[in-house]
Amino acid sequence: WGLLGDLDRGRPNMGPYARVEVYRLMQFTFRDVLENKFGTEMADEIFFEAGKLAGLAFYEQYLAKATNFNELARLLQESFEALKIGVVRIESVSEDPLEVTLAVAEDLDCSGLPEVEYEICKYDEGFISGVLGAAYKKEFSVKEIDCWCTGDRTCRFLAKALPD
Repeated sequence: WGLLGDLDRGRPNMGPYARVEVYRLMQFTFRDVLENKFGTEMADEIFFEAGKLAGLAFYEQYLAKATNFNELARLLQESFEALKIGVVRIESVSEDPLEVTLAVAEDLDCSGLPEVEYEICKYDEGFISGVLGAAYKKEFSVKEIDCWCTGDRTCRFLAKALPD
């Protein structure tokens, strides 16, 4: 987290926020380069792993004080809204097996993009895997099951704890 720097000192006039277009330009040009060099499958894997690493760091920075799932969900919703990442809604939670379905509206990565024939939020899948993995001390598989880019108007993810 320290590599993010001192934004108050480094950006005294611009502040901590940049426009979504700039973020997406960086994200999708990285993705294009990775796909051209290594193929789509490997680019997906790299984006998932990067998202997972970010999710672990995000958990430590914003969510680690949660003592139960309701608190985790509340902190996740509040931090996503405060940081303008998206609007999180927990849709279902199952204890046995441990599964969580959550939706992210106004998603930073894809809300408003044109429709394509596939889900694109691999980074988000990894991010959610990292957050839940840190919270539960378990590995999670996460799959986007609805995406803005496939015609839905929210991104929805199904997270499943992997067996120990």
